[in-house]
Amino acid sequence: MPAANHPQSGDTALKPHHWSGLIEAYRPYLPVTDSTPVVTLLEGNTPLIPVPTISGLIGSGVKVLVKYDGLNPTGSFKDRGMTMAISKAKEAGAKAVICASTGNTSASAAAYARRGGMQAFVIIPDGYVALGKLAQALLYGAQVLAIEGNFDTCLEIVREMAQNYPVTLVNSVNPYRLEGQKTGAFEIVDSLGDAPDWLCIPVGNAGNITAYWMGFCQYHQQQKCTRLPRMMGFQAAGASPLVLGKVFPDPETVATAIRIGNPASWEKAVAVQQSSQGKFTSVTDPEILDAYRLLASQEGIFCEPASAASVAGLLKVKDQIPAGATVVCVLTGNGLKDPDTAIEHSNNQFKQGIAPTTAAVAKAMRLED
Repeated sequence: MPAANHPQSGDTALKPHHWSGLIEAYRPYLPVTDSTPVVTLLEGNTPLIPVPTISGLIGSGVKVLVKYDGLNPTGSFKDRGMTMAISKAKEAGAKAVICASTGNTSASAAAYARRGGMQAFVIIPDGYVALGKLAQALLYGAQVLAIEGNFDTCLEIVREMAQNYPVTLVNSVNPYRLEGQKTGAFEIVDSLGDAPDWLCIPVGNAGNITAYWMGFCQYHQQQKCTRLPRMMGFQAAGASPLVLGKVFPDPETVATAIRIGNPASWEKAVAVQQSSQGKFTSVTDPEILDAYRLLASQEGIFCEPASAASVAGLLKVKDQIPAGATVVCVLTGNGLKDPDTAIEHSNNQFKQGIAPTTAAVAKAMRLED
C-alpha cells in the first residue's frame, strides 16, 4: 500500500482548498495590482446559514438565510473593507491610519493596521462603545481617544485630521472600504447560484448597503447572477435618519453599532433604495432584542444587537414578502462583541450559590423535587 501523502513538518505550502482571503479570491473584481501589498487576516468566506425557525415564522414557502459576517477575524463585516483599505494605504506608503468608530471599525482598523505595520488612531464617542470592541482595539495597539460627542462628531474630526495630517482615513468614506465590503454580495451569489430576491441589512453609516448593491450589480453585469435583489435597509427607531429623511442630532438605541444620526453614505444609500425598489424601515429596540434572542435561542446564532435589526425588520414587513422568495439577512457582527447586553437581556436565569452536591445541582436543574 502506498504511503499516505501527508504534509511534512514545516511544510507551509497552501493546499488547493485553502482560503487565502477575499482579495485573492476576488482579485479580478477589485482595484488591486500585482504591486499591491495584500494585508490580510484571511477574512471573508463566511457562512450563509439557513434559519428554518425564522423561515417558518414568515411562512408562504419563504426561505430565509443569514450571512454571518460575525465570523470574520475581528468579529465583524468591517474586515472585508479593511483588508482593502489597509492594503491600498500601505501601497501608497502610509504609516498611520485613523477612523471614527462605534466599535467595530476601531477593532478592524487596529488589527489590520498592526498586520500591515502601521499605527492606528481611533476616535470614539465617550461611553457609547461596547467594551468587547474597545478591548480589541486597545489590545491590537491602537491609540484610542474618547471625545465628548456622538459618532457623527467623531467622523467630522477624523475627516479634518486626514486632510491636515499624515494619516489615512479608513472609515467607509474611503472608497476602498466599499470595494472590499462588496465581496459579501459575491459570496452570497456564489453560494446560492443567484442573487436572493431580498437582501435585508442593518443600516448605520450606510456604507454596507451601498457596497452590497455594488457587488450585486457588478456580478450581474458579469452574468454571474440573473437578477438583482430588492435592498431592504433597517435602522433603529432612535437612529433612523434614512427612514424619516432627517438628521438625528442625538441618536439613541441599544444597537450601538448603528447608533448614527447622519450617515456618511446617505445619498448613495438612497440611490440604492431607489434603484433596487427597496425600502428603509425602522425597528424598535424591543423588536431588535426579540430578534437577537430568537436567533440565539432558536437558531443557535449569537450576533450583536445591531445585526439582529435585519431579522427584526424582516419579521416586521413579512406580509410584504412574495411567496416562495429567497431572503438573505446580513448579520454584521458577533455577539461576543457586546456580552453585557447578552447578559442583561437574556430570558434565562443565571443561577448562582448552588451547593456543591449532585442533589443540589439536580434540584437546580429541576430533575427532582
